[in-house]
Amino acid sequence: MGRYLLRRTFVLALSLIAAGLVLFVLLRLLPGDPAAALLGVGADDAQIAAAREQVGSDQPIWVQLGRFLSDLARFDLGKSFVSNQPVLPEILARLTITLPLTLAAFTLALCLAVPLGIIAAARADRWYGALISTISQFGLAVPVFWIGILLVWLVAIEWRLLPASGFPIDGWGDPWAAIKALILPVVTIALVMSASLLRYVRSATLDVLGADYLRKARALGETQAQALIRHGIRNGAVPVISILGIELASTLLGAVVVERVFTLPGLGSMLLLGIQQRDYPSVQGVLLISTLLVLLIGFAADVIQRLIDPRLRDPGAGR
Repeated sequence: MGRYLLRRTFVLALSLIAAGLVLFVLLRLLPGDPAAALLGVGADDAQIAAAREQVGSDQPIWVQLGRFLSDLARFDLGKSFVSNQPVLPEILARLTITLPLTLAAFTLALCLAVPLGIIAAARADRWYGALISTISQFGLAVPVFWIGILLVWLVAIEWRLLPASGFPIDGWGDPWAAIKALILPVVTIALVMSASLLRYVRSATLDVLGADYLRKARALGETQAQALIRHGIRNGAVPVISILGIELASTLLGAVVVERVFTLPGLGSMLLLGIQQRDYPSVQGVLLISTLLVLLIGFAADVIQRLIDPRLRDPGAGR
């Protein structure tokens, strides 16, 4: 297991470096000059030259790449072209909104999808099992922003129970106000994610219910619920965990849309603003941190799978 962790950590580091190189090249292939972020209308040649020198776009591409890699090795994401402030502290401040939003939505989606997915599979021949499956299919077809707008109209405007958008100016200094601001975004993401997760849990449970070891447990006198809990959940969890990692990563990246709907000052709004202003350090920083988080999620999913399934730790265990 120790050798696997070392090898997997090495792959993670290489993947992050490769992602950084791809982002650097793609951003520089875009038309236009990042110095335009510092210039107003009607700037003369001297102002343009000074702006290009300030942002470094007057240097050859290999010089810019060397500076980028040197900064990345020190985990320095540079300064914003627009605000001239370090990018990393701004990203960390916005992560205090994006991470709680993503993790809370993921946890709520799990609490909904796992029991409902098992019920939908174990009681597929009952009306409520079919109803759960039908509702989950409908949830897959509904755009997340439509759910958000519907919840804003119903809960915030009609019932006036929660704020429709925004986040407290002092952030988590007022925890209750911050939590109230995140409730609707969390529910929005969780409803859409749980519909997708439920389908995977249902499929994994159906595979387990048809397995020989579960039929043997039933033949030895265990009820279906007992056999499923004692023998089925662990085996069914292995393929689901990889899906959970993908769903969590997708939720983190998809939070851009939800943050836009609810006007939350998270990573999504920072990314969109950086793109609009051609602020390369901000865009690079947000995408690199997002990539790092996605890679860490995949790393954690792989490790958990190996801890649960001994066949992955020992290739000969399943023979």
